[in-house]
Amino acid sequence: MDICKIYENASKCSVNTMECFMVLSTQTQKISIATLCGLFGTLCIFENSLVLYLIFSSPRTRRKPSYLFISSLALADILASIIFVCSFVNFHVFNETNFSKEMFLLQLGGVNTSFSASLSSLLLTALDRYISISQPSKYKLLMTRKRAWIALGVLWVTCATIASLPLLGWNCCMLDSTCSELFPFVDNNYLSSWICFVMVLLGCIIYAYAHVLWRAHQHVAYMEKHQAQAGKQNTRMRMDVMLAKTLVMVLTVLVLCWSPVLVLMIYSIFARLSNHLRKVFAFCSTLCLLNSMVNPIIYALRSKELYSSLRMVLSRFRRQLKASEESPEAESTRKSSVIETVCEDMRVT
Repeated sequence: MDICKIYENASKCSVNTMECFMVLSTQTQKISIATLCGLFGTLCIFENSLVLYLIFSSPRTRRKPSYLFISSLALADILASIIFVCSFVNFHVFNETNFSKEMFLLQLGGVNTSFSASLSSLLLTALDRYISISQPSKYKLLMTRKRAWIALGVLWVTCATIASLPLLGWNCCMLDSTCSELFPFVDNNYLSSWICFVMVLLGCIIYAYAHVLWRAHQHVAYMEKHQAQAGKQNTRMRMDVMLAKTLVMVLTVLVLCWSPVLVLMIYSIFARLSNHLRKVFAFCSTLCLLNSMVNPIIYALRSKELYSSLRMVLSRFRRQLKASEESPEAESTRKSSVIETVCEDMRVT
């Protein structure tokens, strides 16, 4: 399949134009993409649903702003997995073009909203850790549940608004501008702006975590010197440091998974992409699903509260399973006992 040509305004907005963006030419490539999306997507939905259950089933965790932000991240990853897998497989594997420009931009907006909300939730989590470590005495006053919910509301509305701009008119068809070589109907200027938005979010997160790591190092040094005297304060600081390290791991995975996609997006703005690079972009896009799949695993391994809740859930499940296996035997024993009693009564009579 040839490189996507730059069409005139009359033809570049046609639904048939989308065929040149279907870069997977062999059955092996399509099966590989479908397998990766199916595996990562299924695991991502299961794991993040489990995280949401563990957070909201425990009164202790669902009251904490930190876990509200993590639950927002899990929800965004679930939505991203569902929308991304359905639209991506439908487009690249089944080569479905039987929908309008508006429907395609609506699906793209859903994907952008979910992934932007995921990244923004990490920013709120980073700011939460920043305040917790930089101003521990004022943390409960500054970071309340009400403020956390307001921040999450602003986050989701902002992400949805930015992602809806192509559908609302900022696209190369309405503006008669240069179209992106990676996404049908998407204006190159909008793609540049979205990349800048993502880079600003990443920059803020990196700055917050740089401060968190510096303060965490100070806390570790303090605990080593005053461990015998600190008591509960040491325990609190140790928990903050642990959670900070957990979220740094999440950020590291995020950067590693998103860097290839962002680099190719930036390159596509300044240069023409070869057919090979566009195929690479399609496969690199599945790394975003991998990121969403890995996040809950990091929580389970690093968060003692979620890990403890998970152990309780598994223990309860094992007890119920054991009880269900033993109940038929118990029922059979009870029936045998009743029959023997009736027979003995008949003999006596």
